[in-house]
Amino acid sequence: MTPYNILMETKIMLKTLKLAAAALLILAPLAAAETSLTGAGATFPYPIYSKWFDEYHKAKPDVQINYQSIGSGGGIRQITERTVDFGATDGPMTDKMMFKIDGKLLHIPTVLGADVPVFNVKGVEKLNLSGPALAGIFLGTINRWNDPVIAQDNPEAKLPDARITVVHRSDGSGTTYIWTDYLSKVSPEWLKKAGRGTAVNWPTGLGGKGNEGVSSLVKQTPNSIGYVELIYAKQNDIDYASVKNAAGKWLKADIAGVTAAAAGAKMPADYRVSITDAPGEKSYPIASYTWLLIYQKNAGGKGAELKDFLRWMLKDGQTMASDLGYAPLPDGVKAMVAKTIEGVQ
Repeated sequence: MTPYNILMETKIMLKTLKLAAAALLILAPLAAAETSLTGAGATFPYPIYSKWFDEYHKAKPDVQINYQSIGSGGGIRQITERTVDFGATDGPMTDKMMFKIDGKLLHIPTVLGADVPVFNVKGVEKLNLSGPALAGIFLGTINRWNDPVIAQDNPEAKLPDARITVVHRSDGSGTTYIWTDYLSKVSPEWLKKAGRGTAVNWPTGLGGKGNEGVSSLVKQTPNSIGYVELIYAKQNDIDYASVKNAAGKWLKADIAGVTAAAAGAKMPADYRVSITDAPGEKSYPIASYTWLLIYQKNAGGKGAELKDFLRWMLKDGQTMASDLGYAPLPDGVKAMVAKTIEGVQ
């Protein structure tokens, strides 16, 4: 091959490489077109959120939603610091928390659920626990299973003369907020000594991280009691007690009881509402909404993707709630949320 031919082939090769490089540059944005949304927070709704994010990705393969189930306290902290695209909580943020926010942060209700008192007592499968009894147990003033306060509501149960081991959350938790919000309403002593919050100074007990951690500790600790979201009790096959509601009826948590608790509550414009100890014979007393925390204005086009997901959540997502033990949003609340979503940018 002559030097001239070698030179021409080299030029052709270089031209081909340049064309290929140019094609890659054109195609690169298409390959990177997948949008990734990141969120963190509550463990209470994690089973339904996990289902939703998977199903939404199937419907929109170009959108991937990653969620860390780290507790409501962590979700509030991360969305406040804007290290995630959305947070999640079961305890609405306080005015003091909202004051620290740079921008307008929305509480978007997604589903409703229930806290249940899970227990592990040999030979006892059915148990009634009133609000005052639960407050006494978690205060440590009722510390044996055959205490008269428990015994009077369970005449047929063979309650052992055994010390009660209390299990509570060790992390900042919306599940804890719901639990302590309820105890604060039914027990003046609890309100005075511990109060309500995503984290409180527990008078007694062992700490478990997440609903998963509490479920595990109760399941492996004889004579223990704790509190978890309903689905965790069902998935882990742990017994949970009936609770006396504001009307004096004993109710075991279910979707109907949670729905009834929400029915009588007037939803404020900012959606920060408590429905624990709700009136009505059919109302389960330790019920709550759970919320996604989303900024009204979002950078980098994330607002459009968040809005699309929220629209999907209201329509398709709600149909999946009951199968996982959650109550779907009431129609009136759905209509309110639909209007709020349209303001997300």
